[in-house]
Amino acid sequence: MNHYSFISLFSKKKQRNCFLIRIKAIYLQSVLKKNKINHKIIINSLKITKMTKADIVNEIAKNTGIDKATVLTTVEAFMEAVKDSLAKNENVYLRGFGSFVIKQRAEKTARNISKNTTIIIPAHNIPSFKPAKTFVSVVK
Repeated sequence: MNHYSFISLFSKKKQRNCFLIRIKAIYLQSVLKKNKINHKIIINSLKITKMTKADIVNEIAKNTGIDKATVLTTVEAFMEAVKDSLAKNENVYLRGFGSFVIKQRAEKTARNISKNTTIIIPAHNIPSFKPAKTFVSVVK
């Protein structure tokens, strides 16, 4: 699939952004080839990775020397404590890491386009995470 057929899958606004990203990727690839750098290694290293709960447990167990079962119990207890406190409308503040807070959404009206009806969505609470400044500076 060439980049034109790839771009046609998106809306007009996204097409422009995808086209610019594709042009930048082609330019980066040509610069790397010109300088005889293996571009496939660099492009593969730019892929976004994710960390699961099992990965977190393995990392903590490796760094602390505590067995995985104990670490798993601790991580699950932490997550349960955060959920319980947010369910009680209590915010959780972890200095240097961030805050788990409850945001209140107002009542609003929405439309069901297929049935051409109006729906009222009641006011509700949403959990969110706000990272600390030190957390943000480390990630940047």
